[in-house]
Amino acid sequence: MPGNGSTDGVGRREALGAAGIAACGLALAGCGASETKAPGIKGKVIAKTADVPVGGGLLVEDMKVVVTQPAQGVYKAFSSICTHKGCAVGTPKDNTIRCACHGSEFAADSGAATKGPATAPLASFQVRVEGDGIVVV
Repeated sequence: MPGNGSTDGVGRREALGAAGIAACGLALAGCGASETKAPGIKGKVIAKTADVPVGGGLLVEDMKVVVTQPAQGVYKAFSSICTHKGCAVGTPKDNTIRCACHGSEFAADSGAATKGPATAPLASFQVRVEGDGIVVV
């Protein structure tokens, strides 16, 4: 019976704690799994090489991807969803990907968080150039 000091069964605090831990685990698993697997874009041309400037990039809103060219002929692709609060990042400029919501910044060559409040990197996607297209592999 609740409140009688019995040690059989699980108390309310323990049950709530376990439920909280389980919910956090599911949320973290969901965030990591969907971002790095490139759902729906694997094998697709996400941008044309001519549309991605050196030192800048291209925001492909409908695919939730940002494509960068940090150095001549080097193309990178990242999730366009900021790891801080889930806002969409802007078009890369000066080798930096910026989130207008809270000011986080990410490196265009690695997706690493370079200015907070975000601390985690943007999820990255492997890409290759096929003809004049940039394709997620």
